[in-house]
Amino acid sequence: MLGLASDTDRRWLDQVDSNLEEVLIDHAHCEKKAAATAMNLLFAYVEDEQLCREMTEIVNEELEHFQLVLDLIKERNIRFRRLTPSSYGRRLHELIRKDEPGRAIDRLLIAGLIEARSCERFAQLRDHLAKSEPALSTFFGSLFESEARHHSTYVRLAKRFARPKDGPRAVEDRLAELAAAEAEILALGDEEARIHS
Repeated sequence: MLGLASDTDRRWLDQVDSNLEEVLIDHAHCEKKAAATAMNLLFAYVEDEQLCREMTEIVNEELEHFQLVLDLIKERNIRFRRLTPSSYGRRLHELIRKDEPGRAIDRLLIAGLIEARSCERFAQLRDHLAKSEPALSTFFGSLFESEARHHSTYVRLAKRFARPKDGPRAVEDRLAELAAAEAEILALGDEEARIHS
């Protein structure tokens, strides 16, 4: 699904069941970080007008999602606060190559993989919470399409950075490598319940 090399296992849903409050707080932080990622890419590749326009759209949409999650948390009388993040994002970013255009390609592909995993996790939450938390289930289902669209945008933009002699196939091969690494990172897990634990 969406270029992922693994599916979420039951361990994560057990974490959600035992600490839904922290998962919701972490979700808000993830939306904020997703907006920051798009903004950072906009600054890093400001000469690329198409990328800048598409990153602007993603920044706006992620900040809208951040506000929606904050509203949801408030409705449930949960105090929004700092949390220790999962190690998932840090471990993925350690895989980014140093030299261009590999760096741009990897930054975009990793952003795309994080969006894909979020999309997959939101689908899991939608289905898992359908009976016990129908309103929350509907909320997570409403985010599915935008996460999938963001994934596709990042992968498409990464292919634009491919060297002519390599072509888009090299980017697809790199995506498969990073997806395999993402699956291994996710399998390590985190003790705390997080969107990407």
